[in-house]
Amino acid sequence: MPKNTKVTQKEHSNEPVTESVADLLSLEHPMGFKSSQMSMGLSPGSTAPVRALLPSPDPDIEDGRPAWNNKLEYILAQVGFSVGLGNVWRFPYLCQKNGGGAYLVPYFILLLLIGIPLFFLELAVGQRIRRGSIGVWNYMYPQLGGIGVSSLMVCGFVGLYYNVIIGWSIFYFFQSFQYPLPWAECPLQRNGSQAIVVPECEKSSATTYFWYRQALNITSTIDDTGGLNWKMVLSLLVAWIMVCLAVIKGIQSSGKVMYFSSLFPYVVLFCFLVRGLMLKGAVDGIAHMFTPKLEKMLEPQVWREAATQVFFALGLGFGGVIAFSSYNKRDNNCHFDAALVSVINFVTSILATLVVFAVLGFKANVMNEKCVVDNAEKILGYLNTGVLSNELIPPHVNFSHLSTQDYAEMYSVIKTVKEDIFAQLGLDSCVLEDELNKAVQGTGLAFIAFTEAMTHFPASPFWSVMFFFMLINLGLGSMIGTMTGITTPILDAFKIRKEILCVVCCIIAFLLGLLFVQRSGNYFVAMFDDYSAGLPLTVVVILENISVAWIYGTKRFMQDLEDMLGFRPYSFYYYMWTYVSPAILVVLIIATVIEMAMSPAGYNAWSQSEHFQSYPPWAMGMAYSLIIVAMLPLPLVFIARHFNLLPDGSNKLSVSYRKGMMKDISNLEEQDEQRFILGKNPIETPSPMPPRAYLGPGGTQEMTNTNYGTSTKTGYQNIGSPESEL
Repeated sequence: MPKNTKVTQKEHSNEPVTESVADLLSLEHPMGFKSSQMSMGLSPGSTAPVRALLPSPDPDIEDGRPAWNNKLEYILAQVGFSVGLGNVWRFPYLCQKNGGGAYLVPYFILLLLIGIPLFFLELAVGQRIRRGSIGVWNYMYPQLGGIGVSSLMVCGFVGLYYNVIIGWSIFYFFQSFQYPLPWAECPLQRNGSQAIVVPECEKSSATTYFWYRQALNITSTIDDTGGLNWKMVLSLLVAWIMVCLAVIKGIQSSGKVMYFSSLFPYVVLFCFLVRGLMLKGAVDGIAHMFTPKLEKMLEPQVWREAATQVFFALGLGFGGVIAFSSYNKRDNNCHFDAALVSVINFVTSILATLVVFAVLGFKANVMNEKCVVDNAEKILGYLNTGVLSNELIPPHVNFSHLSTQDYAEMYSVIKTVKEDIFAQLGLDSCVLEDELNKAVQGTGLAFIAFTEAMTHFPASPFWSVMFFFMLINLGLGSMIGTMTGITTPILDAFKIRKEILCVVCCIIAFLLGLLFVQRSGNYFVAMFDDYSAGLPLTVVVILENISVAWIYGTKRFMQDLEDMLGFRPYSFYYYMWTYVSPAILVVLIIATVIEMAMSPAGYNAWSQSEHFQSYPPWAMGMAYSLIIVAMLPLPLVFIARHFNLLPDGSNKLSVSYRKGMMKDISNLEEQDEQRFILGKNPIETPSPMPPRAYLGPGGTQEMTNTNYGTSTKTGYQNIGSPESEL
């Protein structure tokens, strides 16, 4: 004990000897707060259910945590993580499916109600506590520390199959350096002395055949693994090497990568938009997309899918948002960041939708013209054989220059006059609207529909190279955030070298990812996409919301934000965090469970054509086990902490936090340290800290602290540590 402390000065006095808080914190060895009677004045052995966020230490105090080189790197990292493949191949599909422009209304409303508030919440807690997902929620409320573990588990599941999609894009990227593109035409096979088109390709299309047979070499069922597809194994290896190199130095390396991986996709999207608008039929596609079908807004399914898309578009619950913000300065304006990144994400989705529908409009016109030509040849054959009479053909129709309008008129006449035999003629209506209504999403959009459209572009290899290079960069930005969400909590807990952790994680992930590069791997990608993230992530986010709003307290959290940001957040956030966002998330969870219960569990198998097939029992068990494994840490950690079977790490105070706390309470000795620790008579002595008015519509809220049976109101609830890791 230092000789000049008040404790040693009172050593020979008759008064009880009491160590000051500053003395205790000055010791070299960390103090166990659970065993201490300092903790909120609780009796020995009891634990504090919630920890207050301490006043931030002096920003100048170095805590050894890495920091972003500049604000731009951080914003690009958050944009790169939130803007991903879903913006390009899921948002346009949802617009097409759910009423075109009408879908934008519920999406924007839900972006304001749950998207921006919850994104702001994750940014704020990460920046305030400066830890990864596990450390943040252990610190907030140790019994809900399983939130961070579940978040890490989901990140792992998603990262495993998400990088496989990057591997597919890498394969197509290198295949694009050919003219003509290898998926432009169906291959030929020898049948004796004749060369005929492969029947499977002729039945589907050249791009579909290349995707399923040349790229995936897919099996007909999930039961038949078919062995490893070595082309895809190599592509997956390249993908994991890229991810490893991007994150091996932490934010020092990933921040530099983000300058390119976050900005380059916008260059490609603008190039595609300009080129797409010059294509014939592009206006038809854009008009189809933005023509609102207002009746769709009355369907609950549209709102559920809009909420889900908002939820996943911003990367909520993955831990990447928290991890990135934990490397910020404590006074960074995370409120501005939340609004900025959310708006950029929304605008990117609109931009990608314009590009997709411009290209799909062009493709629809090409396919519609092909349909007219094929059916016109059928009609000519019927005219030559006498099945149809020449009198049925309008006099102005010229078969050598047949327009879609002329064909529609001719089709209508034949259908009316020959109604009895019309079905046997096998004629198609060839309506452009039908082509535009063919909803394509996910891999079908990127690797089949878009690739088919690009075969009709002038200089098609160039545009194909640009498109798949864009997909690689979009995926890489999201993977960097996913890997950061995995490595940051582990580094906070175990303090190992990040280079070693990164390499080990990538090697393990590559080996586990071999499941997805079998010939049946595409079926497992679909399974993980459907089951590993949706429900677990929604549960994680609602628990995050409840932990902050209802356990820690929204008013107290708002006051912490004012201390950190220097201004009061709008009361809008108070209502969103406290009432609206939790209610919407509960409805979303219920709707997700109902959909899973009512929808048949299965996958789209390929055998000459695509058809739905139910999962076998073992696959169904595997699918549900993904949900269980992802959510299992939540009850396990809660039970273990409730019965004190698992320490919450409250005795792990870093040197910098101890110094910061000493500075914050150094004036306590000048008041009355006996009152603070043991409390002779709490009512007679002033509070060690100024009373805090917690913001919110309800006015102020005071915290009641019990100290050995005596109630006292204080603004200093508990001395906790942000390093409370598992």
